[in-house]
Amino acid sequence: MRPMFAAALLALPAIAHAQAPDPAKRAAERALFEKIVEIPTVAGRPAEFKRLTTVLTAEFRKAGMMTTVKDHDNTQTLIARWPAARPSGKKPILLMAHMDVVEAKPSDWKNPPFEFREEGGFYLGRGTSDNKSQLTGIILALQELKRQGFQPTRDMVVLFTGDEETAMHGVRRASTEWRNLIDAEYGLNFDGGGGSVYPDGRPEGWYIQIAEKTYADYKLVATNRGGHSSAPRPDNAIYALATALKAIETHRFEPMINTATRSMYEQVAINDKGQYGELVKQFVADPKDRETADMLESLDPGYTRTRCVATMLSGGHAPNALPQRAEANVNCRIFPGVKIETVRQTLQALSGNDVTVTVDAASTTPETDVSPMRSDIVDAYRAAVATRFPNAPILPFQSAGATDGSYLRAVGIPVYGVGGSWGVVGQKSGAHGLDEKVWIEGFHGQVPITVELLKRLAS
Repeated sequence: MRPMFAAALLALPAIAHAQAPDPAKRAAERALFEKIVEIPTVAGRPAEFKRLTTVLTAEFRKAGMMTTVKDHDNTQTLIARWPAARPSGKKPILLMAHMDVVEAKPSDWKNPPFEFREEGGFYLGRGTSDNKSQLTGIILALQELKRQGFQPTRDMVVLFTGDEETAMHGVRRASTEWRNLIDAEYGLNFDGGGGSVYPDGRPEGWYIQIAEKTYADYKLVATNRGGHSSAPRPDNAIYALATALKAIETHRFEPMINTATRSMYEQVAINDKGQYGELVKQFVADPKDRETADMLESLDPGYTRTRCVATMLSGGHAPNALPQRAEANVNCRIFPGVKIETVRQTLQALSGNDVTVTVDAASTTPETDVSPMRSDIVDAYRAAVATRFPNAPILPFQSAGATDGSYLRAVGIPVYGVGGSWGVVGQKSGAHGLDEKVWIEGFHGQVPITVELLKRLAS
């Protein structure tokens, strides 16, 4: 998952200050990234995960770190630790990313999806944006810290899961049965942050995820005794389901606000002096104003409330028979504080008596609250980004997508989505889609930013 919040902030006057790149170092970073991207770690290919964890284990050794690889659920999870050289007594910091990527159909791509290539200032290939750029950046930063002789005063633990895009068994197990291996004061999730800059190098902002919506799939089923299509009856399963889906399509959940979205919108209001900024101010002043919330939601979907959408549909068994069954999947991204069951009851009320609504329990992520803002993390993040982008704003936000962070928040480990990498305003990353890409300067530039962040938090 990458943050999708794209409000138009006013550009700040700071210009990026970049040191001249070291060609040899840059080539080595590129080579490692290419190797990692070209291993197709897609669900159902356990051999590819073993290839990747073998590569990563060797890279962690270069940072002086030993790894534990867990085989589970047709995938793997990797855990690494850098023990404190001068223990301060503080609990570890957990660094998070995921190794798996979304499947890519080669016939849909202009080039093979797992062929790493460079074009127009971007590195392309499935997983470049979500999440192998950030995963590679963590490794490179730890290796650089080792090269500099850094001695942490608290353990740094790395958690790389193998099924964040699917069942999330890795983080579920890590938060419970492997808790002793990953327990930490807090997690830094490199699948939930990062920045964006304008084409001339001025920063738009750097994001820190402090909350995320709950994920849940709901099954809508209409059943019927069926019959011959030459004798239609009013109780048709497909029509009943279609009516339910239409009601769900037009329904709008109550607008809501919390500390994460309020902080995000307040920062937008400071920097955006245009029409969007004025709309944001109105929403912050009165989050219950449906008209303002609806306008804001139409411009930036997913941030003002729970959202549900139909994603899969099937029905009938023969072209000349009345349908005996019709079924749909409705995917919901639920605002923190709203219960999964409450949403089910709403969907059931909208669907009527002829449709049964149930929760797909295997799909859900934990219901979690906002991680409390911490000045030490925010200050360290701001200072680290400032080494390249002075005065870049740090923007707390709540993500509409799901990450591994929810499972750790659920067991009392607060999680903060951060990242040293950045993209370019107006350029889509293609995450989960075609021709996925990452900005080359953002990929290489993340390493010194992440190094500075970890220095400040682990010393």
